[in-house]
Amino acid sequence: MGVENSKMNLIRRGISLLTRGIKEQCTQISAIPQLYAPVVQNASTTPLGLVTRAMASLAQMHRTGPHIKNRKSRNPLNGNPFAKGVVLKTLIRKPKKPNSANRKCVLVRLSNGREMVAYVPGIGHNLQEHNIVLVRVGRVKDCPGVKLKCVRGKYDLSHVVKQKV
Repeated sequence: MGVENSKMNLIRRGISLLTRGIKEQCTQISAIPQLYAPVVQNASTTPLGLVTRAMASLAQMHRTGPHIKNRKSRNPLNGNPFAKGVVLKTLIRKPKKPNSANRKCVLVRLSNGREMVAYVPGIGHNLQEHNIVLVRVGRVKDCPGVKLKCVRGKYDLSHVVKQKV
């Protein structure tokens, strides 16, 4: 009986030391409320001793407003409607699966420094290397990666020539 009491006293003393240490740590945290206030208010411990944060309450969500993600702009010309560019190479692109054709395209170095592929609309063109073209935003749906179109009748790209009947 005496041995069991001494074991129980030892266990009680160990538990009290543990709780005293936890209480001292909590008082240290609460002494600096500006730094640890969100942790103390929203934190809870799991049975394994891990600290988890609680989800935001409805009042907190109402106060802060909706969470809006900043999405990267998909505009190839950084919001500009047109860009000037120099033709580096003329290309012929094949469209995606159900379609069959030869799409006339050019590789263009734009004024913002980017190199992109631009589609030349209409039948026939007079573009060669080093020609200057004006490009606008407008993709070709059946050609992957072609997000720009050349503007006919501006700079070195002539208008579409009428077909002789």
